[in-house]
Formats: sequence, C-alpha cells, structure tokens
Amino acid sequence: MPIFTPFQSPQTKLRNLSALLLLSSAAWSTVLSTQAFAQAPRVPQLPQGPQGPTLPNTPNPTTPLPSTTVPSNQNPIPQVPVAQTRLETLGQLIFTDRNLSVPAGTACVSCHTAGTGFASNHGSRSGVPQGSIAGVLGLRNAMSNAYNSFIPPFSFQNRPQGVVAIGGHFWDGRADTLALQALGPFLAAAEMNNPNAESVVRKVAAAPYAALMRAEFGNDIFNNPTLAFQKLGVAIAAYESTPGFQSFSSKYDAFVQGKTALAANELRGMNLFMDRRRANCVSCHAMNPNSKDPKDNLFSQFTYFALGVPRNPAIPQNANPSFFDLGICGPTRSKPALTANVPNTTSIDDFCGKFRMPSLRNVALREAFMHNGAFKNLSDVIAFYATRNADPRRWYGPAGVPNDLPAAYLKNIVNDRPPFNRPANAGPAFTAAEGDDLLAFLRTLTDGYTTSANAVVPATPSITAPAANPRSNPFGGQ
Repeated sequence: MPIFTPFQSPQTKLRNLSALLLLSSAAWSTVLSTQAFAQAPRVPQLPQGPQGPTLPNTPNPTTPLPSTTVPSNQNPIPQVPVAQTRLETLGQLIFTDRNLSVPAGTACVSCHTAGTGFASNHGSRSGVPQGSIAGVLGLRNAMSNAYNSFIPPFSFQNRPQGVVAIGGHFWDGRADTLALQALGPFLAAAEMNNPNAESVVRKVAAAPYAALMRAEFGNDIFNNPTLAFQKLGVAIAAYESTPGFQSFSSKYDAFVQGKTALAANELRGMNLFMDRRRANCVSCHAMNPNSKDPKDNLFSQFTYFALGVPRNPAIPQNANPSFFDLGICGPTRSKPALTANVPNTTSIDDFCGKFRMPSLRNVALREAFMHNGAFKNLSDVIAFYATRNADPRRWYGPAGVPNDLPAAYLKNIVNDRPPFNRPANAGPAFTAAEGDDLLAFLRTLTDGYTTSANAVVPATPSITAPAANPRSNPFGGQ
C-alpha cells in the first residue's frame, strides 16, 4: 500500500510511516516499489500549515510571510503515479521538511514548487527570495531545480570561436553536482540560516524519517555529521532527478512526438525563437524540434553570458552603488582558475559579470526572471531582448548605459550576435506582435499538457532554421 494517500488523516499517515520504518531492508524494497505519489513533484500529503505542508509538530515562522499570487498554470502538472526508491523518498522528506531552517518554517520546497515553474521567491516580490527570517532577502533570483540532473560540471571549453564557460549549478556554477547544490541553502544566512552542517544533521536525526536515513546509509550514519550532511545532498539530488522534476510533458514535447500540433501563433513564435538572424534564442537555449530525444530539447546549453540586465534596486546589496554581482567572478564564489586547455590570451576577467543560462522549460510560470530578478513579467524579458540596443534608456535610465556592471567589465556584455548586435538606429529586433508569438511559444514549454486519445493531429510544415552564422553564434548549432 502507499505510504500516504489523499484520504488519510495526518495521524494515520504518521502511523503508517512509523510502521514502515520498522520493516527490514528487504521489506522496504518491496513496499517502496509499489509506492506512488499523485503530485509532481511528489510531495507527501502532510498536515497543512499557513505556509503549506509541514511535518508533524513543525512550528510556523515567527512572522507570517506575505502571500504571493501564483501565475495561472494552464497545463497543470499531470497526476501520474510513479514508484519511488527508498533514497528518493528520503530525499522527498528532507526536501519538504520545514524544521530544517532557523527559525523553523522554510524548506527546499518553499522556493521550488511546480506551480511556479520550480522557482519561486518564498513570498518576496522583490525578484530575489526571502529567507527563513522575514524580511531578509537573498542576492539572486531563485533558479528552477527542474531538469537540473542534465547539467554537467563546471568547466572551460576551448572552442574554435572562443573559450566558453559551461555547466555547474547555481547562477555562477560553483557547485559541480546536484548533490552539492542541494546543501548550499541549508547554510546560507539569507536562506535556511543554519549555523553549520552539524545543526542540520541533529534535526534530521530527530525527525520522523530518521530511521529511513539509517536504513539507507547505515545505523551509525548520525555518528559522523560530516558524512551525514553529505548524504542529505545525495538524497535530495535523487529526489530532484525523479520524473516529477523532469517529466518532458509539455505541449512542445507532445508536438515533437507527433501527438499534437502547435497553434499558428505558437509555430510563428517557435520559428522566431530559432531564427539565428533575429531573435536567435536557440543560440543559448538549445532545442531541436526534429528530434524526439528529450536531451536534444533541454532549452539550455548551460553556457554563461553577460546580457546587460538592468540593476535591481530592491536587492539590499545594491543600495551600495559600488557593489556589483559579478557572477562567475563573485561574490558568492572565488574566481575559478582557468584550466590548461585555455589559451593564455584569455583572462578570467573576460568572464566577470557572466551568469549561467537556465533552461526555459516551465519559464512561463515563474515569478521573476534573470539572475537578479529585475523582471517580473515574461513579456518584459522579451521586450528587453528586442529593444536593449534600440531603446537603452528604457532599461538603464537617462544615461542609456548598462548599470549593473562596473565600467571595466562592460566589454563582457554580449554584442556580437543577434539580437544584440544591432545598431541603435536599426530599431527593435522584432515587433511587439512577434514578441506575443514568442510568448505563446514559451508557454508551450509548461509541463502537464494532455492530449485527447482521439485527437487528429494536422500535418506540420517542415521546420528548418536559418543556417548558423559562425560569427554571430560562436557555439554553432549545438
């Protein structure tokens, strides 16, 4: 039987979980192979508090967090039962445990829910997340944690068109693995605010699922807090790699599988997305509508760019006019050392101000956009791409000069490819109507699309993007 069902009382669920924890390892394997969760990501039906599901006896934050309007999800995440392993179930329980913050009340799920594109800011409307302490804001917008199992470790690659940084987790790539990334928020003062790893492990050792941790990693796991903390990341990474976080279930996925057709405006938007001489979104957000392999449609190459995003004055650190977030160059990481494959004509300073390009899957559901959350509306993001060069005063004020990088690094802002290589007098890269088409296409990337079993799919015109221009697209067609 499942551990949890939607119709059980909280007390029954807790009793069921406690009973299961007493089973032998062999019995665990049998029981968990039949376990299913209806929601994606599959969060147990735990008691509801003011901030959502909580584990039994979980105190609420000392100060209520402001409510947030969740964008409408026209394609709700499908309720498909999927069996979980013991490790994935453990990761789920850690991911949703609101006792693992100081003060209690904030969990990983607080900033990563399906209804907000797996990236929300915990009640903050400033573009960056609020931590466990009410009013304390982070430095960067929350990143989606969906489809992250496909991100490679951080590296520098020497390509014919130049050296690129690629991979790594967080906006600056400082964590090479999903397991390492999962541990970062626990110890960040502006996030879950724990003083050290040992304090987190003590809470897990006292949690209702502590026996599950022992069953997975050994009876003495809590005797080694350093190792136990590492294993928390392993468990969360296993849960974040389940189909609930990477379902490939959008309308676009149904389209490439031949199960549905795109509307006329969606198809126009896709063609603009792929047009390397105009919008050129595909040069950073890789996709291939002619391939049925999901890995060919991740909508990111996980490379780094400085886009010239406007400064977000709501970020507390930005009250200091001399403060700048330099992405790969800090302040949340040290400048990485260039590797031996990088020619000596390249400097690490060439990467200052660059941030990793996220996947655009589920982007239409997100509450804020870009690394600093400067935009709260996806239409504004599209307008920025179309008019950054044509109307810089709209984005940077009277001076018309990018205002979120020091003068020494303005040269790192991308200007050698569409849509950012246009002279100001050339006008927008595309029209507002075309921007609406692009928005319609981006909405097809929302997971949870369903098709009728008897639907008749019209023939789709052949899809070909303009030939790649090596100068304007140094990454080629991949």
